[in-house]
Amino acid sequence: MTLAMQISDTHFGTEQTPVVEALVRLVHAQAPQIVVLSGDITQRARPAEFRAARAFVDRLGVPALLAIPGNHDIPLYNLAARFFRPYANHRQAFGTELEPEFESESLLILSVNTTRNYLHERGAVSAAQIERVALRLERAEAAQLRIVVTHQPVHVTRPEDRTDLLLGRAPAIRRWAAAGADVILGGHIHLPFVHALHESDAALPRRVWAVQAGTAVSARVRHGTANSVNLLRVAAGATLRRCVVERWDFDAVAQRFAPVASHELECDAAAIAR
Repeated sequence: MTLAMQISDTHFGTEQTPVVEALVRLVHAQAPQIVVLSGDITQRARPAEFRAARAFVDRLGVPALLAIPGNHDIPLYNLAARFFRPYANHRQAFGTELEPEFESESLLILSVNTTRNYLHERGAVSAAQIERVALRLERAEAAQLRIVVTHQPVHVTRPEDRTDLLLGRAPAIRRWAAAGADVILGGHIHLPFVHALHESDAALPRRVWAVQAGTAVSARVRHGTANSVNLLRVAAGATLRRCVVERWDFDAVAQRFAPVASHELECDAAAIAR
């Protein structure tokens, strides 16, 4: 069993200290093998915010970290930095690779940098990025659960969030599904949910799940939801891959994160019989 934790939209600069401390305790208690930071790590991409985010990650003491930028991790008001060195502060805190990957015997996680310096909030995935990820998915081991991470969502549940959808998502989902993707992790809209993409798109050849995370520690909670993170418990094999996604919310009374929902995702190695 492999345990991964998705921490999204921390927006350091607007973090709440009691929530941060509770999340550190949760990570120490659960001891995931990898933490995925799925973008909007900071509020305004300032050096001090990235230093705070890096200090938080260092306190977690996890064996592996995968971090991608979100639209808030590009300078907004410093136009020279936005257009000529948009990722300078992110790279200083989290390394030069903007699309890192993680691999173990039971898990393959690929990431996509969906930010664009010419877009304010929306994100996009290019044909080259789609193909790069697909080719890597096709080389995955049979026993690996295959996860792709984007910042902007590939699916939304509310009509008012449609403007936040990832540009280029339709060809990306279909190509990645054909290449063997099981799960697509996202953030951005601060609304946690799990959705079966294969149920809303009959063209998909296999089961693919969209897993969205809320805001982990920021005061910028939305939609009446609490601060939350996702725990992914992965059990993978050559013929059947399973992933249990647990949503853990911050309980302000108890001052701790507690499990509030669980979804068991079945991801077949073979195509869906329709």
